[in-house]
Amino acid sequence: MSLIKKPSLSFWQIFNMNVGFLGIQYSFGLQQTAINPIFLYLGAPEEMLPILNIAGPVTGLVIQPIIGAMSDKTWSPKWGRRKPYFLIGAIIGSICLFAFPSSPVLWFAVGLLWILDVGNNMAMEPYRAFVGDKLPEKQLSLGYQMQSLFVGAGILLANGSIVLFQYLFGGESVEVAGEIPQWLYYSFYIGGMLSIATILWSVFKTPEIPPSDEELEKINHDKGQPFGVRVAKPFKEISSAIKQMPSFMWKIGAVYLFQWYALFIYWQYITPLFKLTMGYSTSEAASQSAQMSLTYNIVTMVVALALVPLTLKYGGKKVYAYSLVGTALALFVIPFIDDSLLVLIPMVLFGIGWAAMMGIPYTMVSKVVPQERRGVYMGILNMMIVIPMGIETLTFGPIYKYLLGGNAVNAILFAGVFFLISAILATRLNISKSTSEIEAK
Repeated sequence: MSLIKKPSLSFWQIFNMNVGFLGIQYSFGLQQTAINPIFLYLGAPEEMLPILNIAGPVTGLVIQPIIGAMSDKTWSPKWGRRKPYFLIGAIIGSICLFAFPSSPVLWFAVGLLWILDVGNNMAMEPYRAFVGDKLPEKQLSLGYQMQSLFVGAGILLANGSIVLFQYLFGGESVEVAGEIPQWLYYSFYIGGMLSIATILWSVFKTPEIPPSDEELEKINHDKGQPFGVRVAKPFKEISSAIKQMPSFMWKIGAVYLFQWYALFIYWQYITPLFKLTMGYSTSEAASQSAQMSLTYNIVTMVVALALVPLTLKYGGKKVYAYSLVGTALALFVIPFIDDSLLVLIPMVLFGIGWAAMMGIPYTMVSKVVPQERRGVYMGILNMMIVIPMGIETLTFGPIYKYLLGGNAVNAILFAGVFFLISAILATRLNISKSTSEIEAK
């Protein structure tokens, strides 16, 4: 297939292209820090937290590869290829964020989480492919680490708002069983506005590269197919892509199995941990959890672009593996610190790890996969994220209750062990150039 030569973009063009990721990640930050406390406010027992979070893995598993395959075969002269999908996703996400804090009962909040995850997944996957579409290979690392910077910024703003509003309006409030405190509403309202506003910024600031004549002919041919054929097309594309998937992606999948299982444990049990180790109420523990996330995402913002020259000099494999070791060390010490300020120090290591996780694998995979199938392969990469999350939601509740004694300290230490395993597996991310893939030194 003939490929269009991509011009190099300026720093600010790459910046504008990724602004939309800020709103998506603000929403993701609320999911990390505020959703599980909301479930607790509405009466959910701690051992139910994993299964109540199953919406993310299931919707990611279903939505992202399908949207990726569909966006590969889409072109609108007015809206482009990827932008229609992340615009619709942002609208869905915004509506859910405005509605979430008004959830009257647990089942309503759980249902909203499902819809919110559909919107976020619709927006997330095409955005990953969008960067790969626009940038020449020499700028891919900068493009994806810029996304990593906005991951940090979005989650930072989300958690910063939680800390601020809890400090301003939550200190004297009395927790009422079955009710979400008013101070938490404001963070969700900001997220609803930010989600759509930042996406619109990128939509109007960044034109997409038109498909080649050959690609356009194929897209138009697919549009002319019967409805049933068009519906089945994404599923066939996903199946075909998995069969032809580069071996490097299977190795990434092994790393992700332990990495994302561990991350889901951390997000679910950091609030219960502080209730145990510091004797906090749910509101105080949620605020402390937000401060943890605030800290590591500040670090992510600071180091995200600094990782670009490091990966060029030492190779993505080494930087990625060492970052996972640092994340494991952070989780090993957090449960044994009972000071609200000292416990923030390990989050420096966590933030470096988060910056690497959000950028380096995408850079590697974007170089491995064929340009014309980048959307579907980015969707498959997300499947490798959500499958471990799904496994965690189904398995960790019983593990927590029966193997770990229902103790949040043990849960966080368990996650640290899984990060160490993922670091060991990351040392295998080395494929020779002779296979026409990449060498992750």
